Amino acid sequence: MANDDIKYTLNVQTVDNPLTEDPKDTRFVLVSNGTADFDRVVSEIMALNPGLERETVEAVIRFEHRVIKRLTLNGMRVSNGLFSAVASPKGRGGSAWDPAVNTLDITIAQGADWREAIRNTNINVLGPKAEVMYIAGTQDAATRGTAGEATAGRPFTVTGNYLKVAGTDPEVGIFLVDSEGQETRVTEDYWAVNEPKKLSFTIPAGLADGTYTLRVTTQFSRSGNNGLLKEPRSVEWPIYVGVAPDVPSGGDEEEGGGGSMG
Repeated sequence: MANDDIKYTLNVQTVDNPLTEDPKDTRFVLVSNGTADFDRVVSEIMALNPGLERETVEAVIRFEHRVIKRLTLNGMRVSNGLFSAVASPKGRGGSAWDPAVNTLDITIAQGADWREAIRNTNINVLGPKAEVMYIAGTQDAATRGTAGEATAGRPFTVTGNYLKVAGTDPEVGIFLVDSEGQETRVTEDYWAVNEPKKLSFTIPAGLADGTYTLRVTTQFSRSGNNGLLKEPRSVEWPIYVGVAPDVPSGGDEEEGGGGSMG
């Protein structure tokens, strides 16, 4: 149930809209306070009720994840008040499911509790951001996916601000970093668009499926010396090549334990 006496606060700043060239066309972006992982969520629950055992809290959350996965992947819409989740098949229809053209996503929508919490949220506008480099989103040409999907050998588009790759520092470039820290440089012959608000390039054809960090490093600036910064700066964005990975949630055991909500 929603608690009407709880108030929330978000800070936002204005940035250029990466989809237009109009300098007066801006949008709000969230001032992030970091990422809350599984352990942080458990700790927050225990702070609300210090009498709970940590092992019990962890077990309950993992079992909730396990039940939600089981229900949604057996065709049910799960609605727990905070959100609703349902399996959504994508791709061209036919006489059989073809993993080459068909995918299965989980669509999540706000529930009544979340909508009530949003109504009780105060938004502080802190003013315009300075010359900030950021990624606003991505799109995979093969699947049209915008949730970080990427396909080896196919075009991939990144939108944002101050993304243009420029400068002579050896760190400048577009890189794909796998989970073990191995870097793959996307060389210039793979680039199609190199603009401040848009990059488009081909994912290397031989890149193995898996989770990667996209890192864009540049000296580009609109106000620096000759349009270049003295030192390069970088921005990173998580992507995955191939099948979407599970999201870790403190454990992903089979029948003996819980897993993540996909």
